[in-house]
Amino acid sequence: MDVLSQLAQATLVPVVVIDDAADASGLAQALIDGGLPVAEVTFRTAAAADAIAVMAERGDVVVGAGTVLTPDQVDRAVAAGARYIVSPGFSRAVVERAQEHGVLALPGCVTATEIMAALELGLSTVKFFPAGTSGGAPAIKALAAPFGGVSFVPTGGVSASNLADYLAIPAVTAVGGSWMVPQARIAGRDFAGITALTTEAVALARTLRPA
Repeated sequence: MDVLSQLAQATLVPVVVIDDAADASGLAQALIDGGLPVAEVTFRTAAAADAIAVMAERGDVVVGAGTVLTPDQVDRAVAAGARYIVSPGFSRAVVERAQEHGVLALPGCVTATEIMAALELGLSTVKFFPAGTSGGAPAIKALAAPFGGVSFVPTGGVSASNLADYLAIPAVTAVGGSWMVPQARIAGRDFAGITALTTEAVALARTLRPA
């Protein structure tokens, strides 16, 4: 199963901000115990690459890199073991570097122009970010109409309270969110709490979009 299919199967993609790579394995286990063996580790902290390496080494988590802004970060993420690359916006250089490495790129696209640029590079799935302030579910529905072959991974402002709005859209492949992996709980090593939140999130997603 390819990475995109794995993300679609998971339905939820935890967006992780981790300050200490020593917490990565415990976090990965918490996600697995909660039924969600997926993680997008953002390049917002100096620990990102090392955290990705720790998770990738386990072999039981589909780990990707988020907030990737430059080709150099793509190189570092892939070297650490990232299996997909996520960017907040559309960068041709970042997408092309990911493609050179043979890994999935999910660039942030919220306009028709950005989606067309992604299509020109052979992409069919994009990140919709920041979803909450870019029109949310109604905007995705509107864009899905002219771009019938494009699917979306909305992230940013997504929570348990509005998850149903996004998962009701056939063009939504998966949804990214951080409510099940709060940064404070990761830093506090409250992995039991993260497992509980993840279990709840997975149960809700399965109710809204049965396998």
